[in-house]
Amino acid sequence: MLEAKDLSKSFKTYKKKEGFLGSIQSLFSREYTTKTAVDSFDLSINKGEIIGLLGPNGAGKTTLMKMFTGIIVPTKGKLKIAGHHPQDRQNEFKKKIALVMGQKSQLWWDIPAMDSLLLIQKYYEISESQFKKRMELMGDLLGVNDLLNIHVRKLSLGERMKLELMASLLHDPEIIFLDEPTIGLDLVAQDNIRKFIKDYHKENKPTIILTSHYMADVAELCERLVLIIGGQKRFDGDLLEFQNILGTSKKVSFQFEEQQNTNSYFDQYNPIWEENHKSVTLEVPASDLNNTISKVLSDYQVSGVQTEKMPIEYVMKKLMDNPNLLNTHD
Repeated sequence: MLEAKDLSKSFKTYKKKEGFLGSIQSLFSREYTTKTAVDSFDLSINKGEIIGLLGPNGAGKTTLMKMFTGIIVPTKGKLKIAGHHPQDRQNEFKKKIALVMGQKSQLWWDIPAMDSLLLIQKYYEISESQFKKRMELMGDLLGVNDLLNIHVRKLSLGERMKLELMASLLHDPEIIFLDEPTIGLDLVAQDNIRKFIKDYHKENKPTIILTSHYMADVAELCERLVLIIGGQKRFDGDLLEFQNILGTSKKVSFQFEEQQNTNSYFDQYNPIWEENHKSVTLEVPASDLNNTISKVLSDYQVSGVQTEKMPIEYVMKKLMDNPNLLNTHD
């Protein structure tokens, strides 16, 4: 469904000196700089997969999404999606894809959502029968049937996002690009959007590429993760493999009946103290887990203990703070 080989994108900009004199000088002489946003990126995605594209701000995620959808043209490399070269921007290709950007809207602000959807129907040449069928299906799944005749500007952010999804999927795309689809939404709205995406994928089997800073989106929806840092792909694998980048350690939290002093025994497990040293969270290797829990329960007055795998949020934060940790994994 998607094949990218040695894909790169560079942007050329110029530095302008400040003030009026600087503006005049820039007419005759300019100092240019080149920034590489994506560098020699390889990726292969099969039909029906759900891929999480992760990375810190400025890593190149949005640049990739724009190249995938034909908005910008690669500087070099090869890219083929659903049998098309996106940069050619053929109408047949546009009918096969959908792009949902959490920070941008395709619905007209000052008219009811239904009017926008009718315009989209004409644009994609959707038959009346198919339009009615898809409207009923997605209207029920998203719970927005009572919102269709309300002006978009009067809707909440969560309501608008649901209608943005409906508008993007109305033409039944084969591949869907979701760029921060839950950004700015409250927890209930995020959960509703994730549930809809999961149900829609189960029913229609499209290929989905998702970028998000909310790791709950990725953990719940994605089968495979691709990590990009500094424009380069640094990881490509499943969720469990990603969680094990820092090792197979688990997080163990202890609650104590009394305040504890800083103790050298806990220091070996990267302790995070809370509640005025009455609670601590440790990173414990799986092989030491039982012995560590037994020792703490034996030597301290413990009121509670909780164990969990390293959450994806924790791994992602560590890698963003120190990308060199990936060198050990490689």
